[in-house]
Amino acid sequence: MQPQTGFLSLAEELLFCILSFLPYRDILRCTSVCRTLRQTYLSSSELQYIVEISGQQLLAIPNTDNSIPISKRLQLLRDKAHAWFKVDIHSFETVSITRVPLSREDIVAGGHFCSWNTHEDTAMIFPILPKPSQQSIQRNLLPGTLCSVPHSCNLDVFMDPAQNLIAVAYVIHRKTVYINLGALDGDGVHPQAAGERLFLSDDSENHSEMTNAKLKGFGRHIALLRRLDDENWTSLDKVWQLQIWDWKYSTTSSSILSGHGAVFNRYGAAIDFCFLGNNRLLVITDNLKLYSIENMSQAPELLACFLMPIPLMLRCLSPIDDIGYSSQPHMQAQATMCTSDPTDRLICLTALSLRAGLFYSTQVFIISTRIFFDLNETVAAAPIPWHHWGPSNTRIFRHPFHFKIHINGNRVLQALPVGTRNSQLILHLMDFSHLAVTSSRGLGRVVKEPSTTYISAGEFGESLTTSLPYVQVLFSDRKFDCTDSELDDMWIDKERIYMLHADVEYATFGGDPNFLTSPIDKLEVIDV
Repeated sequence: MQPQTGFLSLAEELLFCILSFLPYRDILRCTSVCRTLRQTYLSSSELQYIVEISGQQLLAIPNTDNSIPISKRLQLLRDKAHAWFKVDIHSFETVSITRVPLSREDIVAGGHFCSWNTHEDTAMIFPILPKPSQQSIQRNLLPGTLCSVPHSCNLDVFMDPAQNLIAVAYVIHRKTVYINLGALDGDGVHPQAAGERLFLSDDSENHSEMTNAKLKGFGRHIALLRRLDDENWTSLDKVWQLQIWDWKYSTTSSSILSGHGAVFNRYGAAIDFCFLGNNRLLVITDNLKLYSIENMSQAPELLACFLMPIPLMLRCLSPIDDIGYSSQPHMQAQATMCTSDPTDRLICLTALSLRAGLFYSTQVFIISTRIFFDLNETVAAAPIPWHHWGPSNTRIFRHPFHFKIHINGNRVLQALPVGTRNSQLILHLMDFSHLAVTSSRGLGRVVKEPSTTYISAGEFGESLTTSLPYVQVLFSDRKFDCTDSELDDMWIDKERIYMLHADVEYATFGGDPNFLTSPIDKLEVIDV
């Protein structure tokens, strides 16, 4: 009798080694082939960890501590994923915030609350209920401290607590623009920056006065989107320029995109952008253009153009970058920390819909970023029609204008209007990760069936069917009153939900009722 020499006769440790090189979906397929491979999978915490971390669409970030066994890390991942579907939104801690009214943008990033006020030229950052092992930065930047250059005006401020970075874009005499790079926890230049400030392209002086700017960053990249006006041009003949720097390597950059004309209308400039990891950039006009920014010595390389079904004035909701942040001490001690995989996460695009000249609803496009990485070499030759890429990689929702939304990784948190005249909000959590959809274990409602939504822009409209699967949970046992500003804003990161409540005081001036916002707001923090 001949001895068995087939694949299944190999020692279990060899089977494990071979399976560990496969993508997680293929590992799962192998477990359904026969009992031997399934037993190999069930007896290996390493294989299950590969499936769990990849199925949740996460990346492992190496750490120096290898004290926690792989089986413990596997259990922590599973427990955390399931905990999101059992969140007790009545259990929270409260932080009081002295927030200046009319702040341009309040965000939660890296476990910190960040705020910039354009009118008073102030900014602040402080840690939100920090754990002992969490990096904490607390600072109030008074008028004149963001930028002390004479005759300058600040255009935008970007804060990244994970990198201890504050970038300030400012303009001198409404012509020349610079970006200062500083350390959030001190007054000096950022220690990893290539220099004190970033310089714009040589032709920036040839343009007319600066009217608007937007500053964003991810990892080693910073980008500034500028909008320029010329008094001799028509209202539609505006120019935009987007310049990207590797701020740790050089203070100058040749990585520049520009355009003009049709992306503007009377409601503002319909252009936005977002980073997709360290090497790709998505520019959002009425369509989506994907660029490679791997070579910073040249203009970004167009990889693909994804057509939207109708022209829309799209805005991109920037997700929280949670790299390097974990508020739980036991997670900090793990041999690996996790962050969202930029090649397989979500972006959120929104477009306002008008009725009788007024905004009355918001159209929401939840898009999986994997479509921007599964490209062949010929896609840049011709635009990709919506029906070739959109339906299976997107979910579209339409909500009343005053709804709220935030995303992190593959989770989406929405506050949806309910009740008489949509006067209240309830929280709605969705998880779009593959593993949540295939193994929710009854913790949420799995939605795989397609849904059809009518979207519109002015006189144009179309019904679209989309089918990106997800798991949803409604937290209907707590409602927020819209009229009393019970929920002013909200954020989600990989371990917490944050809800900002603006205290509203009523006052009367000259017999007319007015609203006065109290300077002390409340931030509810829910640990998951």
